[in-house]
Parts: sequence; structure tokens; C-alpha cells
Amino acid sequence: MSKESIADKTVAMLFGQPVTEIPQDLFIPPDALQVVLQSFEGPLDLLLYLIRKQNIDVLDIPMLTVTEQYLSYIHQMQQHELDLTAEYLLMAAVLIEIKTRLLLPAPPASEEEVADPRAELVRRLLAYEQMKLAAAGLDALPRAGRDFGWAWLPVELVAVTQPPHVQVADLSRAWLAILARSQHNRSHNVVKETLSVRAQMTVVLRFLQTRQHCYFTELFKHNDSMALVVTTFIALLELAKEGLVFITQHSTGDPISIQTACIESGNNQELINKPAF
Repeated sequence: MSKESIADKTVAMLFGQPVTEIPQDLFIPPDALQVVLQSFEGPLDLLLYLIRKQNIDVLDIPMLTVTEQYLSYIHQMQQHELDLTAEYLLMAAVLIEIKTRLLLPAPPASEEEVADPRAELVRRLLAYEQMKLAAAGLDALPRAGRDFGWAWLPVELVAVTQPPHVQVADLSRAWLAILARSQHNRSHNVVKETLSVRAQMTVVLRFLQTRQHCYFTELFKHNDSMALVVTTFIALLELAKEGLVFITQHSTGDPISIQTACIESGNNQELINKPAF
């Protein structure tokens, strides 16, 4: 039996050998061919399958055999009324063109080397195979929803309420009230006072050390001089600026509250331990 007649009767290739007859006890489902053909992702995938199935070297493709098998697959797909995209038909035309160029007689010897018509096809097949292997590697990685699932645990959030900040207008009114009160208490003893903002900051912090908080008016005594009242007020503003105390007021018109910071800084402790005068 000639090779051509064997090729015509070949129904499959098994370990590189043609199979001309289907075993009688072999059951082939009606939709088996359709499942195989629809598994290819494109013409390059089908062509690479035909090459790898027969252990053919990609760098030395027998175009006659591969083209005939590819066209046979295309014909079977058309018989089963499968939708063929233009890419499959275009690849068929490319294979026929390459096979035709290989069958043509070689041109006369020249200085320039004639390029192999299969070179571009080989390049595309190798690039596609690399991409396919990379995609298979990515698909093997663990995937959420397929290999594992996410477990969500509720996190209890504790809302921290902070007293509202004091308004500048309310602080100004409280300061004017202190000034007005101090004007009614004038000392007739002429005594030279040595006042320091830093020392008064220490006095305020020591006053708050045991109480943690007090009202604004409690920082000023009725018999305080004008100079001491001003120094105490400036010391309070400096403490608030450095974040050592908080000045708060819950609503407009309410008493202004002074409280120490929750965490004593090194600067805070230094001021407390420092002598007031």
C-alpha cells in the first residue's frame, strides 16, 4: 500500500503511527469532535497542537503534512456547522502559501541567502507557545473563589468623642469679664512684682495636676493684680499652643473648661518640676 493511500485512510495518529481503521468496540460520542475543536483558542493553538501531537520539531516543520491536517480540521469544522472566524481561514491561506513556495524550484544561486518561508510562522509559533506556558503558570497560582475564599470578620469600632473647640468670641468675652473683675480689686500696696510667663505656666500646670481640669475663671483670684492676670492668660495660651492643655466649651454661653492633655509629654513634666519662681 502506497504512502498516499495510507494518508487518505488515516483516521488518527497513535504514537506517530497512522491508524487506518476505527476499532469496532470504540465508542465515540456524537459531540466529541465538536468539544475538541471548540477547545482551541485560535489558529495558532490548533497548529501548535498538530505539531506537538506528532512530536514534530517546530524549527523544521513538514509543511505538507501539517497543512493537510490543518485543512482537514477546517473541513470537519465546516461540516459540523461550527462558526469559523477569519483567523482560521487566514492561517489556512498562509500554510498553503508557504507550502507552495517550498514546492517551487529554488532560484539561481546568488550572493544573498534565500530566507526560509517558514521562518515567520516558526517565530509566531514559538512566541505563542511561550505565552501559553506563562498563562498556564499564572493559572496554577492560587485564585480567590477557586482555590480559597475570603473570610470577613466584623471589626468593632469605638467612636472617640471629643469636646468641641472653644470659639474665639467666647474666649474673648471671658477674658474681658476677667479684666472687668480685676479692675474692681485694686491693691494699695505698692509692691514690685517679678512675673514670668514660663513660671506662670508652671503654676497653671501644678494647679491642674491634681484636678485634671478646672473652669477658666478658677485660674484667676479676686485679689490678683492686672499684671498677674495678663501673665496668667498669656501662660494659658502658651500651654494651649504647645498642646499641654485643652480649652473647650460644650456650647455657646457655657463655662469655658481647661483640662490637661491625656498623655504627659517630657515638656509638661519639666514645667511641673521646675520651681515657679
